[in-house]
Amino acid sequence: MSEGEPVALVARSAAGALFLDGVGRVLIVEPTYKPNWEIPGGMLEVGETPSQACVREVAEELGLTLVPGRLLVVDWAPHPVFGDRVLFVFDGGTLDSAQLAAIVLQAEELASYALVEPGAVGTRLIPRLARRVSAALEAREDGTTRYLEHGRPVG
Repeated sequence: MSEGEPVALVARSAAGALFLDGVGRVLIVEPTYKPNWEIPGGMLEVGETPSQACVREVAEELGLTLVPGRLLVVDWAPHPVFGDRVLFVFDGGTLDSAQLAAIVLQAEELASYALVEPGAVGTRLIPRLARRVSAALEAREDGTTRYLEHGRPVG
């Protein structure tokens, strides 16, 4: 590629985990580097699969070594500045009290975590992520995998 030649933006990928506690609340995290709450997870590294990225990110962010369950959601998310992303949400399962007590947040990236009622995720997450989490909760409940575009079901 020569200097000045346009660079094509390609879709980047990220993977996260949907964790619930014993009463069905959703685990969300508060990043230190941006104002919006998220679910645990992050960008894939070169050569890493989505499930491997999910395991790595959960270990880095929460200090928990857990193998994610099945894929719940794939979401294509356009972004005018950062480029398009393909986002994967895996079933993180239900965390018991010992696992919740063992959470150690990665201080450079996370300020805190919270457990929120499923109906309240829209008050803490940006709209497209709230839609993605709601779809993941539905997929977890009915045993399916959902395909979304910008957080909305397709098909």
